[in-house]
Amino acid sequence: MGLYLYCIRKKTNSKFSVKGIDGGKILVLPYQDLEAVVSWVSLEKFGSVEIQKKAQEDLKWIKEKAQLHEKVVEQAMKKGDKILSVIPMKFGTIFKTKEKLKETLEKYYSKFQRTLENLAEKQEWAIKVYLNRKIFEKEIKKISPTVQEKEKEIASMPEGMAYFMQKQIDDVVSKEAGGVLENYIENIFENLKKHAAAGTKGKILEKEVTNKPLPMVLNAIFLVPEDKLENFKNEIDKLNQKYKSMGFNFEYSGPWPPYNFI
Repeated sequence: MGLYLYCIRKKTNSKFSVKGIDGGKILVLPYQDLEAVVSWVSLEKFGSVEIQKKAQEDLKWIKEKAQLHEKVVEQAMKKGDKILSVIPMKFGTIFKTKEKLKETLEKYYSKFQRTLENLAEKQEWAIKVYLNRKIFEKEIKKISPTVQEKEKEIASMPEGMAYFMQKQIDDVVSKEAGGVLENYIENIFENLKKHAAAGTKGKILEKEVTNKPLPMVLNAIFLVPEDKLENFKNEIDKLNQKYKSMGFNFEYSGPWPPYNFI
């Protein structure tokens, strides 16, 4: 048997109602003013070699266990209505003995303390922005001087020539839309970052992953001070209203374990 480590946090009296990744009870291993959230697991089932094998042969098993891991970390963050700071561990972090885990806690104690202090009274929130490209390009046509000039030219051309000119306009719109979109995305990101302690951009996810009808154009994550959270959410609502007519759609979620800021 080995100890599976979910996260590290300051000592607290909060209890766990969820089961561990192997179906066992969640335990806490104290060290000075910190505690490690752990559960006992079978090394035969959860050893590094076995997990690597599962990652290649049984992605369903990996997904199910990763979700259990996440549930434990999310519960470790909560004490009533209060959100606690935690240092979440990556999936599959296992120690063969309690002594080995204590050695790690002792070795990195100062670093863990600093990280928790940096995360104190802050929450990780995710922002995903999707775009209806047809609506966006239609709006670009209205405001682009280049497009407007070419459309004037089309009006005075024979029907056959006008068809080819329209193809040119479509190319111009697509090109201009790309540049304008980059500016809008950067503006959205920077406006939200003003209300956060830190912000970063994540990978743009494909439709197959998001299960959304519209493509994602921004995947951003922010570490938000609790006293600025309402301002942060209000800013999202303002941006959503501002850009809605351009085809943008905003979604936000949180608080999440702060994987992106440790």
